[in-house]
Amino acid sequence: MKLNCRSCDAPLEHVFADLGSSPLANSFLGPDQLLDMEPHFPLTVYVCARCYLVQLPEFDSAAAQSIFSDYAYFSSYSDSWVEHARRYSAQMIERFGFDAESLVVEIASNDGYLLQHFVAASVPVLGIEPAANIAVEAENRGVPSRIEFFSNDLARRLVAEGVRADLLLGNNVFAHVPPLNDFVAGMKTVLAPEGVITLEFPHLMRLMAENQFDTIYHEHYSYFSLLVVDGLFDRHGLTLFDVDELSTHGGSLRVYARHAEDSSKPIAEAVGELLERERAGGFDRLATYLSFDERIRETKRKFWEFAIDVKRRGKRIVGYGAPAKGNTFLNYCGAGSDVLDYTVDRSPAKHGNFLPGTRIPIHTPEKIFETRPDYVLILPWNLEAEITSQMAAISEWGGRFVVAIPEIRILD
Repeated sequence: MKLNCRSCDAPLEHVFADLGSSPLANSFLGPDQLLDMEPHFPLTVYVCARCYLVQLPEFDSAAAQSIFSDYAYFSSYSDSWVEHARRYSAQMIERFGFDAESLVVEIASNDGYLLQHFVAASVPVLGIEPAANIAVEAENRGVPSRIEFFSNDLARRLVAEGVRADLLLGNNVFAHVPPLNDFVAGMKTVLAPEGVITLEFPHLMRLMAENQFDTIYHEHYSYFSLLVVDGLFDRHGLTLFDVDELSTHGGSLRVYARHAEDSSKPIAEAVGELLERERAGGFDRLATYLSFDERIRETKRKFWEFAIDVKRRGKRIVGYGAPAKGNTFLNYCGAGSDVLDYTVDRSPAKHGNFLPGTRIPIHTPEKIFETRPDYVLILPWNLEAEITSQMAAISEWGGRFVVAIPEIRILD
């Protein structure tokens, strides 16, 4: 099968990371599905030798659509993420002066966790969210939502309806898009003449530096450096005029873009500085990308050394969280209920279900206080501070937290 880069159409011939085969990371199993076979898909990531986009091939378009048709991730169940959204909304209003005459459009608006803050500030909003079950929750928060995937076709229809975005944003959606060029073209189409685009996405430079391979899963088709995004936007008549480096999701970028012909927003020094840092780090050289796979394998070995030692001492390990990144990690390591007795999650939509592939049961967080395990493996390691604070009482029986990325670490 011939594979081509989704950004520049060059042949894909170089493997960045091979995580074997895995089920869809958010396809949780109900109790009545435990005897069913689960489809597994290749989780092999390539790097383009021409434009350096790191990417997962689109394995099955029908499966890709099904990932989001009845989605199990509700952003509002993370307090820190809701607070991040609140701060972002306040910053955008202060910096760009959005008011009752503006329109804020969010791509992949989830359950309204972010747009609700603009609503509270009397700024009109529109959410675009493909998962109908989640869009209902947004509507309940007073966030008008359109249940569709974003595309250039949808953007043209919105413009025909009189919709032009003064702020067009997408937080952690850019990596989820197989047709990248169509997506960026759509942003260009629906953006108001002096409008602002902001996108947040995990930064490939941080992913590689901190060994965050578990953020690779079938929902994430692309893994971005600023160099790649800058070139992609430029080809579609959009200019990056600022960038923020964020701590979210293990290290993310927030890029700011405008129409190339909009001279009202000068390019900040931060853009050139980060582009130069990436070049100095070798992100414009193929060899930089080809050394990552062995680091992943070593992480797997160290995790199993920890797990085998704990189990041989008769100790118990459970998980905290049921995130997609955790499912990538556990499936790659081949760690099922022989390693983790169970995991817990705050989202009621996951309770009583089982993790894909590993079939580990998901309970409410209270289960940890009932069973008093020796170790709690934090699967959403990006929420370490939030989880250790919420669950600090495990120290009463000598329980300890563990994280596995970038490598095994038992927390004091």
